[in-house]
Amino acid sequence: MAIVSKSELIKLQKTLGTDEAIAKKFKVTRQAIHQLRNKYGIDSLKAKNPERNAKIVAMYKAGKTGTEIANKFDLSVAQTYRVIMLASGKKADKRKKASKKKK
Repeated sequence: MAIVSKSELIKLQKTLGTDEAIAKKFKVTRQAIHQLRNKYGIDSLKAKNPERNAKIVAMYKAGKTGTEIANKFDLSVAQTYRVIMLASGKKADKRKKASKKKK
């Protein structure tokens, strides 16, 4: 027996956004919601990321600031710059702690 119907799941995805948020509402696992989405043939919201990312890069190239873009797409400023950096072919700055060798 399904936890939610296909139409309910589509509505919940639009309002709550993530499988995890939907799962919390029904007190089930995130994986259960993921499997229902697959069963019903509903794409994840992440499927729209390439389109969103292209818009982010275009806005940045047009002179918008990272903060303005982040606010428009409801992202953090750090995530916005990560999208811009990855689109430009640069790797995001991942600082590693220097390891100390024991003598």
